[in-house]
Amino acid sequence: MAEEFTRSRKYRVLTLLATAELLAMTLWFSVSAVGPELAAAWSLSATETAWLTNAVQLGFVVGALLSALFTVSDVIKPRYLFSGSAVAGAAATVVIATSVSSFLPAVVLRFLTGVALAGVYPPGMKIMAGWFRAGRGFAIGVLVGALTVGSAMPHLLRAVGGVGQPTPVLLGAAGLATLGAVLVLFVEPGPYQAMAAPFDPGAIRRIVGDRATTLANIGYFGHMWELYAVWAWIPVYLSSSFTASGGETEAFAALVTFGTIAIGGIGAVVAGISADRLGRTTVTSASMVTSGGACLTAGFVFGAPTVLVVPFVLLWGFAIVADSAQFSAAVSELADDSYVGSALTFQTAIGFLLTLGSIQLTPVVADLIGWRWAFAPLAIGPVVGTAAMLTLRGRPEVKLLAEGRG
Repeated sequence: MAEEFTRSRKYRVLTLLATAELLAMTLWFSVSAVGPELAAAWSLSATETAWLTNAVQLGFVVGALLSALFTVSDVIKPRYLFSGSAVAGAAATVVIATSVSSFLPAVVLRFLTGVALAGVYPPGMKIMAGWFRAGRGFAIGVLVGALTVGSAMPHLLRAVGGVGQPTPVLLGAAGLATLGAVLVLFVEPGPYQAMAAPFDPGAIRRIVGDRATTLANIGYFGHMWELYAVWAWIPVYLSSSFTASGGETEAFAALVTFGTIAIGGIGAVVAGISADRLGRTTVTSASMVTSGGACLTAGFVFGAPTVLVVPFVLLWGFAIVADSAQFSAAVSELADDSYVGSALTFQTAIGFLLTLGSIQLTPVVADLIGWRWAFAPLAIGPVVGTAAMLTLRGRPEVKLLAEGRG
């Protein structure tokens, strides 16, 4: 009876935690979702518009490194760190909505939002790990799914009345994040809650020298090269595609953008369950082959009828983030216990730094050859990532993954 009670309780905690995560992560693309409106109002170039997203990416890297270096989640209880960080990010977004009218202060505030979000997602993962030993692949998938749907939410806010009106979208995202900050306070620490391993820069050489861990990292880097660039620019691709076909409204394009990103939440959960049963190298490779193929196929689908474009981007959105959590799970299984915390921090930092390049590159390619083929250069990431995971599949260390399933 006690075991059944604990099982029921941990899934209730996971549901509450995932809901809080979803609401807080609404901040990530809040400004990016209204990028067209802000670009017009502030006379921004494509490069400057890209930095409204890149500033968050960079802030997240800095925040994650500082948090790991000073083991902030051991000094501050994870749920309080999560809550305070969500409120800080919401406050920065409110300032942008009500008091900012130019590029530079917006970028600074977006950077600070990224730093704050580094106090949301990693502590959420730590809380989850305190409740789950068995079934952790599923639990990680649920949290990544929540992050994915949360990232899509600003596009839904824009679709239901925010086209041409950035302020309600930004204030709505800030309000949802604040609600998430309140909800997480009701999440109790689990029975397996452990101290975080501090980030050790000296361990980087050991991480790079570990062949199997490096291959898992390369898989993640290839995945990240594609993921955030597609998330950042798919609304522009869809808007341009619908305009070319003489079809849908801007609000409809925003709604499809929401669906494209949000459906990845289902993909993450499905991949989490599948990876525990079929192996991490199998699931990550299949996911990257699908999403990388979509980068190349997007040019042929561009301007096609809505009945073709919508299913295509939904399939792309399902696959593109499905494998995300499995790279972290793989590194946690492959790296030596003495530096697994540093290995995960290193993986996250390099992965998000790579997104700065791909997010910046995509509109440059679009200026040169149009949005039809703008995503094609992103395919190199999944190609490299798939090659790395298939190489890992042939190594003896693969037995350490997913309880021997690879």
